[in-house]
Amino acid sequence: MSMDGLDPAISVAENYRVWAREAQGRSPAYVTLANAVADDSTILGFLGTLRDLVRQEPDRLSQVMRARRTQTNEAARCATLLPALAQLPEPLALIEVGASAGLTLLFDRYTYDYGDQVIVGSDPQAPTLHCGLRGPVPVPARVPEIAWRAGLDLNPLDVSSDDDVRWLSCLLWPGEGDRAERLALAVASARRFPPVIQRGDLLTDLPALVSQAPAGATVVVYHSAVLAYVDPEDRERFAETARGLGVAWLSNEAPGVVPGVPLDGRNDGTFVLARDGATALARTDGHGDWVEWLPVPDGS
Repeated sequence: MSMDGLDPAISVAENYRVWAREAQGRSPAYVTLANAVADDSTILGFLGTLRDLVRQEPDRLSQVMRARRTQTNEAARCATLLPALAQLPEPLALIEVGASAGLTLLFDRYTYDYGDQVIVGSDPQAPTLHCGLRGPVPVPARVPEIAWRAGLDLNPLDVSSDDDVRWLSCLLWPGEGDRAERLALAVASARRFPPVIQRGDLLTDLPALVSQAPAGATVVVYHSAVLAYVDPEDRERFAETARGLGVAWLSNEAPGVVPGVPLDGRNDGTFVLARDGATALARTDGHGDWVEWLPVPDGS
C-alpha cells in the first residue's frame, strides 16, 4: 500500500501506521512523519476536517485533483523487468501502458549493475540502475535489441517541460537513497532520446497502438504500478484485451491487482512480475531495488 491508495475502511491513524511500515528502510523522513501523524490527535483532527472540504467546496477540490495524477516514473523498475524482456525473441517492439514521461521505455539507454554482472547501456550519461538478485534470476548478457517503442498514457508528461519534471520529483519519497539523482539523470537521457508517448486510454486505445508496431518484431505490452489505479472491473476488461492481442504481456503490479496472476499473500510493497496474466515469474521491489525469481511451476 502507498499513500495514494489508503484503505478508507480503517482509521486515519492506522492508515498512517501502515504507510510508516511500508516506508521502513526506504524513507526515514516518511516513517517519522507518518508515525507522528498517527499519534497526534490535533493533526488527526485537522485531517478529519478535510472531509468537510469535499462537501463544502467540491468544485475547487475536483479542479485540483484533475490537474495532476500520481504518475511516478521510476527508471529502476527497468532492472526488474529486463530479465523477463530478454527471454523474448528479438527484436522487440515495446508498448508501455501508463508510460507517464516514458522513462521506463528507455531500457537500452541505462546501465545495469546486478552485483556480479554489469550490462552497459548505450547512453554513458544515463543512470546506472543497481538491482539485487534473489534466486536464479536469468540476467542477460546484454539488453535485447529494441526495434521500436511507444507509450500510452491518459495524461502524458513531457520531459522537456520543467513543470512536468518538477511534478515527477514531487512524487519521490523524501530521503530515499539516490532516487532524486537517478530521476534527474533519467530525465536528461530522455531529453536526449525523447520517447514517443501517445495520449490515450488503456481500455480503448491499446489495439490501435499495437497495430503500429513493425512487422517482424515481438510486440511486448507491459506496465508497472498502473492497474492499481484502475477499477477492478476495468482491470478485467484490460486483461481480456491484452490476452486477445497476440502479444507478449508483462505486468509488474501488486499482488491481486492483475486478474489471473496467482497471489502470494504479501502486502509489503512487493510486486509480482507476471507473463500473459497467468504465470508469475518473479517478486520485485516496487521501486526496482531487487528481483526474486520464482521456481517454474510444474508443467510449464
